[in-house]
Amino acid sequence: MTVDSVCWSCGSRDLVGFYEMSGVPAHSVLQMPTCERAVTYPKGDIALGICRACGFVENTAFQPELTEYSENYEETQGYSETFNAFHANLAAVLVERYNLRGKDIVEIGSGKGDFLKLLCRVGGNRGIGFDPAYVPERGGVEPGEQIEFIDDFYSAKVSVGKVDFICCKMTLEHIQRTAEFVRMLRDSLNGQPETTVFFQVPDIRRVLSELAFWDVYYEHCSYFSAGSLTRLFRRCGFDVIEVKTDYDGQYLMITARPSVTLHAGMLAEEDDLAEIRELASRFERLTGDKLRDWKVRLQEYLVAGSRIVLWGGGSKGVAFLTTLGITSGIEYVVDINPYRQGMFMAGTGQEIVSPGFLRGYQPDVVIVMNPIYRAEIRSDLELMGLSPELILVTEGMPASDANCSSLRSSA
Repeated sequence: MTVDSVCWSCGSRDLVGFYEMSGVPAHSVLQMPTCERAVTYPKGDIALGICRACGFVENTAFQPELTEYSENYEETQGYSETFNAFHANLAAVLVERYNLRGKDIVEIGSGKGDFLKLLCRVGGNRGIGFDPAYVPERGGVEPGEQIEFIDDFYSAKVSVGKVDFICCKMTLEHIQRTAEFVRMLRDSLNGQPETTVFFQVPDIRRVLSELAFWDVYYEHCSYFSAGSLTRLFRRCGFDVIEVKTDYDGQYLMITARPSVTLHAGMLAEEDDLAEIRELASRFERLTGDKLRDWKVRLQEYLVAGSRIVLWGGGSKGVAFLTTLGITSGIEYVVDINPYRQGMFMAGTGQEIVSPGFLRGYQPDVVIVMNPIYRAEIRSDLELMGLSPELILVTEGMPASDANCSSLRSSA
């Protein structure tokens, strides 16, 4: 189905729609202190279209005025040992590879500041972070550290002078006018050809391949593959150094520097346009069956009297529940982030509880919203003396103890 919209990445009008959802929460990790607030929070529509010219995927129904980024936005994953190990390793690799020692660093979309602090502490760097969701009380900047946080968006009005490294993690997917933003960033680096730019976004190839409807939510209005991301940066005046995936294939990472001449070379990872088109078509054909399978399976558990909980109170959990229309049957969602506990799931209203709550609740089934945490979750359950059936959202089948043990040893 042809979409009457313009590609925000390349300007083409050759967009084809392939997935729609109506009435989804406009935010999924904004704190909802009451069930009423959660279920009545403003909603928007999702209408994903793929640009046949560049492979970029966008929500053509997105309305930016519905978004509300503030200190109530609880995005951090920093309470997970698995995630913290990944973050620490990534910071160490970037510091070593790009000689970030005693340098000036800017992070766009720095959240609560965890990653910028890592980069500065590992390399003795100076840092400035931009994010309207920054909370000073949780910043944790030590005396003598040259780290500053600005609770606002990064824009063309910002002037930070000479900068050696710009980092932007899990933010570009929230930006509607992607090409305008990347060009604005490139223009700010005129006369600074040695500045390295590092972006991290979700990988749409994985989302489409896994029919991961739980990874499609309103805040994410822009979706990239390796090819579409690389082509965007080239068009906007960057030389691409590297593009790769990490974190069990969930995150797509690109490193680039401002171009000084035109380059015709292309990375092998860039040649994915035909594949992404086909994956979008497959997503359109098969996602309905995936949804029906989940509804049937959950109904079977409920008929059998099983107590079901979700583990993961972030965006994946919200998208899973709202897409399946689950407002009853599943009463609780578990999250290890203490700032989410006691809040409620946007759209469907389930209470978010701590892992310790499960000692008394005694669930029969735990659905793991992000498989990379299954070893960590299994370990937490075992420490509480619990052994529920553990289901990975990606597989729709139980995770064996053998698999979990293997992952735990390598995490």
